[in-house]
Amino acid sequence: MNKQPWALILGASSGFGEAASIELARAGMNIFGVHLDRRERLPHVEELQEKLRAFGREAEFHNVNASDDQYRVDTVAKVRERLEAEPKGTLRVLLHSLAFGSLKPLVGAEQVVSRNQLEITVNTMGHSLVYWVQDCLKAGLLEWGARIFAMTSEGGAKAVPNYGAVAAAKASLEAYIRQLAMELAPAGITANAILAGVTDTPALRLIPGHEKIVEIAKKRTPPHRLTTPEDVARCIVALSHPATYWMTGNTLRVDGGESIVG
Repeated sequence: MNKQPWALILGASSGFGEAASIELARAGMNIFGVHLDRRERLPHVEELQEKLRAFGREAEFHNVNASDDQYRVDTVAKVRERLEAEPKGTLRVLLHSLAFGSLKPLVGAEQVVSRNQLEITVNTMGHSLVYWVQDCLKAGLLEWGARIFAMTSEGGAKAVPNYGAVAAAKASLEAYIRQLAMELAPAGITANAILAGVTDTPALRLIPGHEKIVEIAKKRTPPHRLTTPEDVARCIVALSHPATYWMTGNTLRVDGGESIVG
């Protein structure tokens, strides 16, 4: 009997992670969601899970800090326990969409990013990808044909005001994707970074001067609108198809042509 396909979404309760959860469930996958939300946000998380179940899928969400070592180990153990139960499942997609970091300048201001803030930012938005992949592999969750995706941004290759810590995290994330793609290729597992166009998400709204970023993006993108989380999620569904096995190690732009306009 074929195993049921599951996706593990890190950062599942908003933005790209939420949209990917919905579109992957619509396409036939059950969803493990990892999120970190305060009590007032939990009703929204429940609504999201009900929406996923309305597609006839299973949804198991864990409200934990995805960058904490013990929480990660415990969550992977719970995922393994569910996949080994009947009906048996396999982890088809792992999406890293964690957005938590410091938006302070590195130098030249009264308040600059501290060592602790810098390390937390890069660990959460960069290093944690490797730790999740390592633990999922140790638990035997990632099999031939699995897909690993990580959300990056233009800041990984460009200098943006107040974005230095996050930029470092995104640059490391892209480097890890390339390395994982090379090391996992013999196992038939692909890894790609997704570089979305400017998207109105909770993470964008935290960036100082985001209104100007939105204004410029709308003028620059050929369709004259922002990228939406749904645009990106639908591409992730397409990239999860078995026929994309030869696409790995890339940073793939999903931006409606925003990046090609001079």
